[in-house]
Amino acid sequence: MVEKSEKQHSNNEKIILQEDCSEDNLKNGILTLTTKKIFFEKTKGRMVTLTKKLLSEKLDIEFDQISKYKSEGIIIKKLVILLHDDKIYKFGVLSPGKWVKEIRLQINKNDDVAI
Repeated sequence: MVEKSEKQHSNNEKIILQEDCSEDNLKNGILTLTTKKIFFEKTKGRMVTLTKKLLSEKLDIEFDQISKYKSEGIIIKKLVILLHDDKIYKFGVLSPGKWVKEIRLQINKNDDVAI
């Protein structure tokens, strides 16, 4: 589910997009874009009860850690985030182009505030 909203998170951050997805190595979780960062919280689901539980593992990416972000793939498209330390994360989101557009928008807004 892709969600675009203006929910408050913390430290005056607003949640822009949030989606249940999978990352190639981290597996299942919830990807969230806020006005200040991107984070991924691992989840563990049970098909029998149709429940999900947040695990303690969390990937937290500040915008200044990102060297590149893009949509990749033809049939199976993914949101790809490359960090300055050469780590690469590939998220299977429903609309990677929308994520790229919103990430660009939030990074540009943060750059404008920093000036």
